[in-house]
Amino acid sequence: MFEIKRVYEKPDEGDGIRVLIDRLWPRGLKKEEAKIDHWMKEIGPSDTLRKWFAHKEEHWQEFKSRYMKELKDKNELLKQLIDLGKNKKVTLLYAARNEEINNAQVLLELLKNK
Repeated sequence: MFEIKRVYEKPDEGDGIRVLIDRLWPRGLKKEEAKIDHWMKEIGPSDTLRKWFAHKEEHWQEFKSRYMKELKDKNELLKQLIDLGKNKKVTLLYAARNEEINNAQVLLELLKNK
C-alpha cells in the first residue's frame, strides 16, 4: 500500500517505510529529523523537467505526461518500490508546497495502476 506525504510533516509510526522521491534534499531539513528509510532520487523528475515545471499549475497536465514518459525508463526503481509495498505500507515523501500538483501524485497514480 502506498501513500504520499510532505517530508516536512512530522514522521509517524503509521508511515511505514518512508521513501524520499525528490532529486534534491529538502531545504532546511536535517537528515535525523526526516527519518527517511530510502532516498530514491533517481526516480524523481529529471532536472530539466523539474525546472521547466516549476510547480506552475498551467504546466501540470504536460508535466504529468512528460514525467510518466520518464518513469517508463525506470522499471528497476519502480520494481523496488512495488516490492517494498508488497507487505508493508510505503509513504512516498516529497518537498513541494503544493499538495495537489507534484511528482508524488504522478508516481502514486502510476503505482496504484500497477
